Amino acid sequence: MSMTAVKSVDPRSPAHRAGIRVGETLTHINGHMIVDVLDYKFYSYDPRLEVTLRERDGSTRTLRIRKGEGEDLGLEFETYLMDRARSCANNCIFCFVDQMPPGMRPSLYFKDDDARLSFLMGNYLTLTNLSPREVQRIIDLRISPINVSVHTTDRALRAEMLKNRRAGESIDIMERFAQNHITMNCQIVSCPGINDGPALDKTLHDLAGMYPAVNSISVVPVGVTKYREGLYPLSIYNTETAGAVIDQVEGFAARHLERAGTRLAWCSDEFYLLAGRELPPEEYFEEFTQLDNGVGMLTLLSREFSRALDLMEPEEMAGATPFSIATGVSAAPYLERLISQAREKCGTIEGRVYPIVNHFFGETITVAGLVTGGDLIHQLKGRELGERLLIPANMLRSGERVFLDDVSVDDVERELGVPVTAVEQDGYELCDAICGLEITPMAQRQSQEETEYYQYNQRV
Repeated sequence: MSMTAVKSVDPRSPAHRAGIRVGETLTHINGHMIVDVLDYKFYSYDPRLEVTLRERDGSTRTLRIRKGEGEDLGLEFETYLMDRARSCANNCIFCFVDQMPPGMRPSLYFKDDDARLSFLMGNYLTLTNLSPREVQRIIDLRISPINVSVHTTDRALRAEMLKNRRAGESIDIMERFAQNHITMNCQIVSCPGINDGPALDKTLHDLAGMYPAVNSISVVPVGVTKYREGLYPLSIYNTETAGAVIDQVEGFAARHLERAGTRLAWCSDEFYLLAGRELPPEEYFEEFTQLDNGVGMLTLLSREFSRALDLMEPEEMAGATPFSIATGVSAAPYLERLISQAREKCGTIEGRVYPIVNHFFGETITVAGLVTGGDLIHQLKGRELGERLLIPANMLRSGERVFLDDVSVDDVERELGVPVTAVEQDGYELCDAICGLEITPMAQRQSQEETEYYQYNQRV
């Protein structure tokens, strides 16, 4: 069956009312060929559609549909993208997937580098496998924003780092996007002695030259696991070298702020933790554009937690049962501060934080999102956990109760003898969880459909 064949039709949807049937293949909308989900989303936005379908016997038929502007047609296809996800064409010297231990589920070894996932899901891409047609489509459909893994604008160095002789050409694509007002959020994975120092100065300068199309830049330290046998030799940042990168990026940011009214570039929280420095205040991060790359995440968490605590009455907190929080080594001190804040407001709060050393990937990995169920069980068994265990939700597969090592939440609960609650990266939700209240979802969280609706509404 074609990947653009209809797998199901939502009841009472515009497609259902028009009589579209399972098994038919969507070929055109208003005369435009439908190749994948971007074509489908963009061309089905309008309130009046002429839809061409190919039936199983090869015959075609055309339907006219009226619906609300931006309303989804209500079709589900064989795959979300209506096409195969495109794998990465590079062999980056710092690729985290190459550093994964053997024997994990196959999906964890897939390297995606797909512009459609960048737009729809926020994934970062290198632009190395975009065809001329796809570059032009991004411009024609005004697909924006897209997230770009830049790493360096030195074309020769980029080819060397990505192990792709054509990797430098992606900078030309970025310049073309900038000329056509395509918004780009950029990421730089910084590797000691390779693309920091003078190379980073050049990258920041070149990207600033594409402002305002380049909307933000995050600089994150390379992650190095213990599984690097036979791979490019990489070192990790220490207190001194991490501090040097912070000084370099903050210096650039201060100059750009004075010139253009925005810092444009930020180091991730992890750099500050590695350097042993306090995180910048809330106003430093402006719109928190690069939260997904860990830029300002702990600062925002602390701000939200403090505000939630201000709204909480001491009697609401008085019934909180003893608890524990398991997290990565780097974030543990910040969570301990938040518990202390809660205890100052209500002296009956009993909680402790357990930093989990990452034995699965190696002790150089200190972030919470890469803590495994096995490490949780091994390090927490027999410890004083209280009556419940809180963990960051990003330890689990999205929408599931499974850790990276395929250990389930049920396994952890059984082994440790306490219920486990996954808490989103949201200070209000964390405050509710600590106080033993029913967790309220993030007030500003939008569904994927709402996000897509907004993005397409901005295309004109």
